[in-house]
Amino acid sequence: MRKVTFGGANSLDNFLARKDDAVDWLLWCDEAAAVMSAYWKTIDTILMGRKTYEVALHHSKGKSPYPGMQSYVFSKTLPPESHRDVTVVPGDASDFVRRLKNEPGKDICLMGGGKLANSLFEAGLVDEIGLNIHPVLLGSGIPLFHATSRQINLELLESNTFKNGCVFVRYRVKP
Repeated sequence: MRKVTFGGANSLDNFLARKDDAVDWLLWCDEAAAVMSAYWKTIDTILMGRKTYEVALHHSKGKSPYPGMQSYVFSKTLPPESHRDVTVVPGDASDFVRRLKNEPGKDICLMGGGKLANSLFEAGLVDEIGLNIHPVLLGSGIPLFHATSRQINLELLESNTFKNGCVFVRYRVKP
């Protein structure tokens, strides 16, 4: 069965971007680039909500944000036929991802936060969390995690401190 991994870069106070989607506070380094390079080799599928897709599309200047990857955007408002290089899924994300996990292929990356990530955590469909935690307190912004109806227990799989003060952690979501 394919694994769904959620994560990305975040501030110590749980934000993945400023309120205006800016990520000017991110500290780039070769160590994080090496982790990401290794990770991208393990996946062939990207899941994201509409807002994450629109930010990614903006940063890629209108080109496919993730060329070579099967990309799914979960949205009830985007017309399915209007976006090339992605498949717009208007229906229930949990049922779709449950089926997708059972199909052949590499692992699956869940991008961004918000409602999509929350719904997949609630459905028990996220297998791992990988975070590059930055040594900054933004004070406000777009939260990485939202309230859930239950506690989600984790097991630490990996922890690395980078020279720039960031800490990379990877957890398994306990069933």
